[in-house]
Amino acid sequence: MKTELLKPTKENLILASNLLKKGEVIGVPTETVYGLAGDCSNSNAIKKIFIAKGRPNDNPLIVHISSMKMLNDIVSFVPDDAKKLAKVFWPGPLTIIMPKGKKVCDESCAGLDTIGVRMPANEIARKIIELSNTPFSAPSANISGKPSPTTAKDVYNDMNGKIPLIIDGGECQAGVESTVISLIGDTPTILRPGVVTKNDIEKVLQKQVLIAKGVLEELPQNSKVISPGMKYKHYSPNAEVYLIKGNFKNFCKYVKLHIQEGTYAMVFNGEEKKCPLPSLPYGIKNDPSSQAHNLFSTLRKLDECRAKIIFVRCPKTDGVALAVFNRLIRSAGFKIINADKKDA
Repeated sequence: MKTELLKPTKENLILASNLLKKGEVIGVPTETVYGLAGDCSNSNAIKKIFIAKGRPNDNPLIVHISSMKMLNDIVSFVPDDAKKLAKVFWPGPLTIIMPKGKKVCDESCAGLDTIGVRMPANEIARKIIELSNTPFSAPSANISGKPSPTTAKDVYNDMNGKIPLIIDGGECQAGVESTVISLIGDTPTILRPGVVTKNDIEKVLQKQVLIAKGVLEELPQNSKVISPGMKYKHYSPNAEVYLIKGNFKNFCKYVKLHIQEGTYAMVFNGEEKKCPLPSLPYGIKNDPSSQAHNLFSTLRKLDECRAKIIFVRCPKTDGVALAVFNRLIRSAGFKIINADKKDA
């Protein structure tokens, strides 16, 4: 299959929408990461997504809509809390898990009776949905388990020959996937952190929001999950990744003792000049939004460097930084070292 990489002209968006209606899978930009989009009601289209990514079929997808009217039949019921959140955060990087409606095929929700839905802020993505009148299911447009794509070139590198079309909408703004919140049950629960934070959501709902266990801890492989990004090792480059807690002095001391061939570091901006091994910065130390924006592109650059081991400076674990930490611990397969300890 020939994969075309095209600019978002009116003609090309019509082409993309027609392919979507025909049951094809296409690469589309969103404000979070690039998505691999297929008609959420078409079982064959959704199967093509899983095949192209090599994605486990028990890992549910997220449906993307362009208007509140499209929620009809996507979900069977819209909770009041969902209406409150949608009013503030849609269009935007927030996915809300609600009871599944009759329009969504079982493959999209991995056979569950719930479905995650969001309305992307990216105008190109919404225009494709509007032109096709087709809500699409879309995971990140990368090979399963690898760093998510934040440019069309990233998608092309992973999906060339697997899908017919990628729309190049430039670099993604947020750089990490959407926040996922479940409204199933008594207490709203964040299943995947993103740039919409726990505090942001609590301000709107005026109630406590929980953080699911799987956000910070590894779940057993036989666990049933209702959100992407909870169960499997994700976001990983070809190298072995280690997340290093502690101050910069102890970070440098630790990595200097563990340098091997192909060892690199991911540090905060400005620290790369002082690090004792080849290093790439992935954001400003006290600016988690910059870390989120650069995270996946930096991991992909280290693949290009043929890194074998990557030691990563640990971000904070609150606000937007929680999203960065969540992606990094999964990238590292939960390998975390505290360099501040004497025996590290």
